[in-house]
Amino acid sequence: MTTAARPVPPDAVRGVPASGPRLQGVDVARAIALLGMIATHVGDVPDAVDWSDPSTWVAVAHGRSSSLFAVLAGVSIGLTSGRTRPPGPPLIGRVRARLAIRAVAVVGIGLLLMALDTPVYVILPTYGVLFLLVIPVLRVRARWLLALAAACAVASPVAALAVLPLYADAGMWEVQLGLVYPVVTFLAYVLVGLAVARTGSLEARVTQVTLLASGTLVAVVAYVVGNLLAPVPADAAWASFPGVPYAPEGSTPAQVLAQEVLSPRDHSSSIVDVVGTAGVAVAVTALCCLLVDGRGRTALRIAFPLVAVGAMPLSVYAFHLVVIAFLPEYPQSAAAWGWFAVGSVLFAMTWRTFLGRGPLERLLARLTGTVPLIR
Repeated sequence: MTTAARPVPPDAVRGVPASGPRLQGVDVARAIALLGMIATHVGDVPDAVDWSDPSTWVAVAHGRSSSLFAVLAGVSIGLTSGRTRPPGPPLIGRVRARLAIRAVAVVGIGLLLMALDTPVYVILPTYGVLFLLVIPVLRVRARWLLALAAACAVASPVAALAVLPLYADAGMWEVQLGLVYPVVTFLAYVLVGLAVARTGSLEARVTQVTLLASGTLVAVVAYVVGNLLAPVPADAAWASFPGVPYAPEGSTPAQVLAQEVLSPRDHSSSIVDVVGTAGVAVAVTALCCLLVDGRGRTALRIAFPLVAVGAMPLSVYAFHLVVIAFLPEYPQSAAAWGWFAVGSVLFAMTWRTFLGRGPLERLLARLTGTVPLIR
């Protein structure tokens, strides 16, 4: 007697993606990134941090929120493609096909959000392209992923300057699609996140502590070197453009080179900027996992508002842009950010409690589910 072949749940497929419980700490870190990005959009955040003035400290959200979001995108790709042991052929082909579908869908959603014509630089089209770019390296080991990320960090300022002439007469759409979020720069972040997921079990305390210590050390060293060798020019806050290296007029060739390569300015695309923000992102991710995962029900209850937001990042991101589009005036104040933050948390908590997966996350699951994971 023969038995018909049956589809099996992803978790049951040998060597495939699914593997263990959802990491709530990663969701918390993703929520921090989302709320930080919303702050930079509507919170009237100062342009730069002045450590002598606590009211400017929220400016750390500049550059670091989007880089944290990108690193976490890499972590998520790693967690859904086998964690420390990605599958081999033919299953890896199905995983890649799913990621490609997800990438195209994210680009499409991003373009629709850009069509709302808000004054916000929409990052989703760049993210979709990044998903496509990492498809070939899903089975690459962590150390080689970090080597590729390092190469992207070195190439980052060169690539940013190389594409700059193409945007001399660019409008808002063109700028969002290639200048503000440079692909080479953000590819480094996604590769770092993928390497983090491949390094070891993120539920393990030793992995969490190691990532926290190494991320912190890398960030501190990068920013110390950058501030010593290429301090941020006084006029950078208003004269520079996000995603592009900047040196003031009258700078010597050595000063120009230092600003292009070693500037600690947020969104400068310098090596120091990429390495420093990546280190911060790894440290924040590890700290969130350390504080939440495996800490019991009390910790999960306390973290639930952030977990809910981080579990539906695409929906929350789109939700806040739709709200901005329908407001009579573009909001820019700390109070506005407070309302958006509270609204995002309440929306996510309510939806997750009663309906589970977020609306756009549900859509992506349906699309990627057209490629079944079967034996």
